[in-house]
Amino acid sequence: MKKSIILISITLWIFNTYAQNNSFGKTLNIGLGTGFYGYSGYTSPVFNINYEFDVAKNFTLAPSVSFYTFSKFYSPGKQLAFVRYRQTIVPIGVKGTYYLDEALNLNNKWDVYLAGTLGFNVISTRWDNGINYSDKIYRDNIFRYRSPLFLDIHFGAEYHLNPKTGLYIDLSSSFSTFGLSLKI
Repeated sequence: MKKSIILISITLWIFNTYAQNNSFGKTLNIGLGTGFYGYSGYTSPVFNINYEFDVAKNFTLAPSVSFYTFSKFYSPGKQLAFVRYRQTIVPIGVKGTYYLDEALNLNNKWDVYLAGTLGFNVISTRWDNGINYSDKIYRDNIFRYRSPLFLDIHFGAEYHLNPKTGLYIDLSSSFSTFGLSLKI
């Protein structure tokens, strides 16, 4: 594990050292939006934060964390009444972003990008009555096809209000956000 972390750190440092001077990295993105992870069957509010750093010309990586929660009712058996549970999902991943500004010949007020996020979901379930029915839910196939690993595809745009602040919209296969972008 330590060797992997060291190897990844050295690789990122090398990429960053040889990266062209672009203005995409060193950016904190904070967004709110709607999420659909397939767990709830409907959309719910989501909060996302990530920090971009330059890796290569027109390419950034951004460690990312989000927060998403929903509440539903479930009947654990024919004899038992419906019980409410709250599920909290915290997607943690790394977003790789390729900026299309140069290819599209955009002015410095706009950024347009394609991205992908690879990560895993930390999932927590709490039951109102304190009994854990999670094993039964999995056996009943409600969450049978849900993997904690995920790969999201993004398309987004940012409008720069000034050199340090921008507003962005990020449309994704799991959640879409609108937010504030801050150059650090």
